[in-house]
Amino acid sequence: MALGRAPRKGASGDLGRADCRRARDRRASPPVHLRSLLTSRTGRMAAFFCLYLTEGIPQGFTATAIATQMRRGGLGPVEIGAFVGSLYLPWAFKWAAGPFVDVLWSDRLGRRRGWILGTQLAMVATLLLAIPIDFVSQLSLFTAIIFVHNLFAATQDVAIDALAVDVLPEHERGMANGFMFGGAYLGMALGGSGVLFLVPWIGMAPAYVVVAGAILSVTVFIVLPLQEAKGPPRASMGGQLIRAVTMELGAFAKGAVRAFVGSRAALVGVVFALLPAGAMALGLALQSNLAVELGLDDQQVGWLALWSSLIAGVCCVAGGWLSDRFGRRLTLAWTLAAASLPTAALGYLMWTHQWITPVAVDAPGRSVPPAALVSAYWVAVLTYNMFQGLFYGIRSAIFMDVTSRRAAATQFTAYMALGNLAVSYSATWQGFTIERWGYPVTLGLDAVLGVVCLACLPFMAAPRAQERAPVGAAVPEGLPP
Repeated sequence: MALGRAPRKGASGDLGRADCRRARDRRASPPVHLRSLLTSRTGRMAAFFCLYLTEGIPQGFTATAIATQMRRGGLGPVEIGAFVGSLYLPWAFKWAAGPFVDVLWSDRLGRRRGWILGTQLAMVATLLLAIPIDFVSQLSLFTAIIFVHNLFAATQDVAIDALAVDVLPEHERGMANGFMFGGAYLGMALGGSGVLFLVPWIGMAPAYVVVAGAILSVTVFIVLPLQEAKGPPRASMGGQLIRAVTMELGAFAKGAVRAFVGSRAALVGVVFALLPAGAMALGLALQSNLAVELGLDDQQVGWLALWSSLIAGVCCVAGGWLSDRFGRRLTLAWTLAAASLPTAALGYLMWTHQWITPVAVDAPGRSVPPAALVSAYWVAVLTYNMFQGLFYGIRSAIFMDVTSRRAAATQFTAYMALGNLAVSYSATWQGFTIERWGYPVTLGLDAVLGVVCLACLPFMAAPRAQERAPVGAAVPEGLPP
């Protein structure tokens, strides 16, 4: 036996329980250094929080800050709706990047780290490339550049989730998802509200640099120091590599089809994912359009976006607690239906105040928005975000419930992609209906269509417990599902 100092005895003669805990904690959670973030629990939570921050910042910037300035510049709801809709399209097809992320990597840069590093640098480059483009007179070119930016952002998301599946122990995934959602919401607040607060002081062009700098800081201080374990052997370049990617794409498609037809609940889940997840108008382009038309300045829009993000983030946690206590489908049903109430109420108030069609802010003879309508708009948006936060995470949990163990990652990813497609087409059709029939009709249609998906819930009972399995890291819809 090796000689050494005898352990301190507790009251029972054994090593004290507190000493045991401290020793175990020291072994489980070594000091956090940048080069060892992935080797400690605290480091992993911090790393994934910051990585998801880089997904939320550009989304808040484009969907809130830029959409607001587009309306101030004279663009109409159709153009802005199509622009916001295009932001979500890459996220609807991000599953196609999965085989490439799995098969292609650099031994030197790391299996997942190399993809994250490359896509973040590409995100920064596309943002800087968009600075000289006038999004009013050159909307098509600007949209194309931001679309490419989101292609890189969606691919980054796939790599981040793959890294999470690789390094997170099962007992950490719940907490890690909480940090991911928190990072995404904080990023949206910084990119949307933060930029709008800065615009009056620095102008719009430098705001692109600020957003790019925020992403680049995560690249330098988080991504570059990361150290991954070595991955499995890679396919060689050439025909073998192409064949490997093709085989993975084919396996994904076959796996998704088999999983979707494997049970009634899974098949109904496809319909559920393709339908709007509740009323959406007060969280998309209509909200930004209306804020400008009702006379809110950039500071006020910034505060509205900030409070909306904070309320939604807190209610995400509350919704999860309610669903655990009262049942997932029941809680989802009433919270999702409740999101239509502020939407329909605002539409009715706009009709009573005869604020029907879009009116340019510089239109001659434009009437002053009634103070009561402006106040109602604030209340409706904040209330809507409360209910959306309550059902946001529960909806993802419903998809996890109907996902089979045999094809967990494939099926869940497909559900999330279909959900993002629903966000994209909702933003687009709302822009057309606003200009054709006005705000009240659009809000009314959105409120009605938002509850259609509830008809699917009775047919989405979770399978037996042994057929379910937890699904890696979940992703917020439009980010950064």
